[in-house]
Amino acid sequence: MTTVTTTEPVDTWEMVLVHRVFRREFRLLPGLVRAVPAGDTVRAEIVGDHLANVATALHHHHTGEDELLWPLLLERAGMHAGLIHRMEAQHERLHEPLARIEELNPRWRARAAVADREELAAVIAQASVALDEHLADEEQQLLPLVPRFLTHAEWDALGRRGQEALPKGKLALVFLGAIFEEATPAEKERFLAVMPAPVRVIWRLFGDRTYRNACERIRGV
Repeated sequence: MTTVTTTEPVDTWEMVLVHRVFRREFRLLPGLVRAVPAGDTVRAEIVGDHLANVATALHHHHTGEDELLWPLLLERAGMHAGLIHRMEAQHERLHEPLARIEELNPRWRARAAVADREELAAVIAQASVALDEHLADEEQQLLPLVPRFLTHAEWDALGRRGQEALPKGKLALVFLGAIFEEATPAEKERFLAVMPAPVRVIWRLFGDRTYRNACERIRGV
C-alpha cells in the first residue's frame, strides 16, 4: 500500500470494508454448502475451494492484527488493555470453528457425503455468529483507538501485510471483486488508488468479467 505523508489522522475505512466481505461470505457459505447434492463432488470441490480461500484470507487478516496491531495498542493504550485482550480472546474462540472447517472441508470435498455436508455447514454458521460479534466489537470499540495511538506508517504496514497475503493471478481479481461488491463507487476508486499501477490496469481490463464468472461458478447466479 502506498504511504502518503499527511497530517490527517489514520482512517480505518479499508478494514471496515474488508470486514463486510468476511461477514457476507460466512453468511452465504452455509447455504451454499447445504445446496450441494449428496455425492456431487464436482460441485463440492467448487464450493469447498471457495470456502478454503475465504477461511485462509480470514486467517491472514487475523494474523496481521495479532502481530502488528494488538502489540502496539497494548504498549500505548494500556488503559484499554481489557478491550484489546478481549479482541485477542475472540480470535482464539474463532480458531476452534476455523480449525474444524479446515478438517472437515477436504473430507466433504472428496466424497460430498450428507453427514459431512451438514456438519460443515453448521460449523461455518457457528463461525459466522462469532465473527459478527468480533467484528462489531472491533469496529465500534477498537478501531476508534487507532487514530489516537498508531502512525500512518504503522497502519500502512498492516495494509501492506494484507496485500502481500492476496493470491496471485486470476484469484487476486476474484478477491478484489469480492471487496468491490461491498464498496460504494467512491470506496472502490479510493481502494484502487492505493493499489500498484499494474493491478489497477489489470482490474480495469479484466476484473469485472473475472469476478462475475467466479460468482456464477460459486453461487450459481
